[in-house]
Amino acid sequence: MSEKLVLIDGHSILNRAFYGVPDLSNSEGLHTNAIYGFLNILFKLLEEEKPEYLTVAFDVKAPTFRHEMYPEYKGTRKPMPQELHEQVPVMKQVLHAMGIRTMEQPGLEADDILGTLAKRAEKEGMDVSLVSGDRDLLQIASDKIKIRIPKTKGARTEVEDYYAADVEAKYGVTPAGFIELKALMGDTADNIPGVPKVGEKTASELLKQFQTLDNLYAHVEEVTKKAVRESLIANKDLAYLSLDLATIRIDSPVVLDWNEARLGELYTEDAYQLFRKLEFKNLLGRFEQKETKQDSLTAKIHVTSDLADAQEIFEAVKKAGHCGFAVLSDQKKCRKIEETEFCGLALCWGEEQIAVLPAEGFLTAQWLCSQLSDLYLAGVGLSTFEIKKAYPALLSNGEKDQDSCGTKTLFDVLIAAYLLNPLKNDYEPEDIAKEQLDRMIRTRKQLFEKLSLKEAYAQRPEEFYEYAGTLAYVCYAAMPVLSQKLEEAGMQKLFDEIEMPVSRVLYEMEKEGVLVRRQELQAYGDALVDRINELETKIHEAAGCEFNINSPKQLGEILFEKMGLKGGKKTKTGYSTAADILEKLAADNPIVADILEYRGLTKLKSTYADGLADYIEEDGRIHTSFNQTITATGRISSTEPNLQNIPMRTELGRLIRKVFVPRDNYLFTDADYSQIELRVLAHISGDEQLIEAYKSDADIHRITASKVFHTPFEEVTDLQRRNAKAVNFGIVYGISSFGLSQDLSITRKEAATYIEQYFATYPQVKTFLDKQVEDAKQNGYVTTLYGRRRPIPELKSSNFMQRSFGERVAMNSPIQGTAADIMKLAMIHVWEELHRRKLNSRLSLQIHDELLIETDRAEATEVAELLKDKMKHAAELSVSLEVDLHTGENWYDAK
Repeated sequence: MSEKLVLIDGHSILNRAFYGVPDLSNSEGLHTNAIYGFLNILFKLLEEEKPEYLTVAFDVKAPTFRHEMYPEYKGTRKPMPQELHEQVPVMKQVLHAMGIRTMEQPGLEADDILGTLAKRAEKEGMDVSLVSGDRDLLQIASDKIKIRIPKTKGARTEVEDYYAADVEAKYGVTPAGFIELKALMGDTADNIPGVPKVGEKTASELLKQFQTLDNLYAHVEEVTKKAVRESLIANKDLAYLSLDLATIRIDSPVVLDWNEARLGELYTEDAYQLFRKLEFKNLLGRFEQKETKQDSLTAKIHVTSDLADAQEIFEAVKKAGHCGFAVLSDQKKCRKIEETEFCGLALCWGEEQIAVLPAEGFLTAQWLCSQLSDLYLAGVGLSTFEIKKAYPALLSNGEKDQDSCGTKTLFDVLIAAYLLNPLKNDYEPEDIAKEQLDRMIRTRKQLFEKLSLKEAYAQRPEEFYEYAGTLAYVCYAAMPVLSQKLEEAGMQKLFDEIEMPVSRVLYEMEKEGVLVRRQELQAYGDALVDRINELETKIHEAAGCEFNINSPKQLGEILFEKMGLKGGKKTKTGYSTAADILEKLAADNPIVADILEYRGLTKLKSTYADGLADYIEEDGRIHTSFNQTITATGRISSTEPNLQNIPMRTELGRLIRKVFVPRDNYLFTDADYSQIELRVLAHISGDEQLIEAYKSDADIHRITASKVFHTPFEEVTDLQRRNAKAVNFGIVYGISSFGLSQDLSITRKEAATYIEQYFATYPQVKTFLDKQVEDAKQNGYVTTLYGRRRPIPELKSSNFMQRSFGERVAMNSPIQGTAADIMKLAMIHVWEELHRRKLNSRLSLQIHDELLIETDRAEATEVAELLKDKMKHAAELSVSLEVDLHTGENWYDAK
């Protein structure tokens, strides 16, 4: 059986991977998507081909012999994006670390190197697979040389294989004829001129008739089409120049000893370290033995169920003064320990001091949590991953400080890591181990796949101990590293005084939940169904036929073909029926208005009327999860279910708030910041006109309209006020003239004029926004008033749309992030005041700029006063923070 050689066109496959894999970067900011995609293709090829030899060829950034023949060769190509360019040397470094031979040579293209090596290997009896996205290499195909061309179909990459017979079957020419085809028709990608007036179809017909370029020119007078014949005669030199440019050299002066290309051990120590640096977690399983040998902490982990031994461990921790810990429980939401499947506790109080205490025998869940709580009450420094899930254990013996959140001695490595890089989608303990400790640990999935912790303890105890002990170690070792980085980034105070205290507040809010009347929710859903059915009948009657309103394809055909409505946009799959398109048609077409209402109501039915019912627990309450490590701006988000997206735009949407009610003898107190982001903008920009406008305590949108449109305040029309409001809020989000024109249904020129007049009215706002963009370009990030950083890598993108997005983020993040920080401070102060006064009332929900308190009726006046006071004075700005406050028997009435 013949030996096999695999040849890879390095730049071609990197380029394909770059555009085929979503943007990835490691914690150092290096883009890695092209490298990751290349490696996945490489591993797939190696599994399929099982070759003895492998070589990857790269182009050199220097003129080749083709440029000497034709200076315009490849002159129309766009430069490589910077995000891809920076990955090329790293890709070569990875290949070298894996012992894979790479080749490049000045004056030659990778195609010439690959063509030469392929033909040489063929002569020596090898089977060759040549992998490239460039179809030029089809001219190299033979019975022994297979050209493999990756092609994306849908979301999957498939590989087309071509031997010589496959080329002829697909293109109607031999591999040699493929060169002559290109010589005649040219190639816009490589800027090969070809013969004018000869396209692919004509070129194919000519070669079918005359077989070769030489034979064509020997019988050129026989070409029947006069224009083609005359062009061929006039451009003979161009045709042969194109033939030369298109021909891949198979006799290039390339030196390679096959032994240098022989595959050896790919998963080397050097490759392992590079994969770690690049943070390719999904590929590290290929280094299983090295990972276990190098980074296992198992030998240091002490497992005990002995009561006396456990007591000594807790005493040792107390003496050490600081401990990393992990509460071993799979609870998804914060509950009392007795309501969770508590499996034990893991502790680490030194590099060699790691203990796992399973909950068994005398080491009951209550006893272990009580001991942990004692450490907390004694002031021992405690660090963990996702502190919210540890609060049930930490607080099992009571409060540390009745008047504060009591988080001074607590440290959440997850929150700290998030602050340092808020752009990351999610953090796992292994990410923190790699980024902060340069240590690879086996993930929970690697250790026991989809088993719960309780199942893992029963079925795979050794893996359970490794996971638990390692997690405690990471929490212990990462704390000082993260703390130092927070200090260096100017975010230690933000962490200590905002993020950690608010984690305690969020825990209490999740535990409390909010009461929902299930029967009223059902009745609300039934009312929606009635209206949905009415609309469906009405829409079908207007259309003159029945169809699936939820099918974009059918809806598009009905509106833009059957009914002939103007303004439709046709896509590959049919007409677009996106909301922005339909909204423009709604005013003049009642059926479109009905369709929009129908869509809104069906979403209300599925997402809220039906969806919320699934989250009502046995206590009749919904316990949402509040997330503080998700958004890049620092805003709190809500999931399972998302209660921050309860509709407000329509009356039917707002009505769902009626099903949210307080418990007996309580009412809801709701407070909402008024225009907090605009007020933050006034303060942070220092614009005297805007500050004065707010100090006048008049309608800010009417004031802006008066100034921008040069109209006396009392003569401002409702339309002018609406336009000014759109500009006011649009400026906060870095709106463009195009965006404003879309929002207001005006021309871009008019929108640009509005924006110019706004900046002329409030000049320091423009100065501030421009400075944010410049600072972000220089520093790579912007900050809030409280030091929160928002990195903006998009500003370095080679893509104009990405850079424009980055500029908008640079303008908005300091404003939105500061508003989020102020809301968190307000939550902390309100929570602490409720506890300090020992009131029964409790915070229930936070919805962006709004706080909802379930209020004891006897405390209603006191709660309203303290809520308004704490929110107004959460921050001292150059303009006052204003709060709208209401009370009611349900959330609807209180809002």
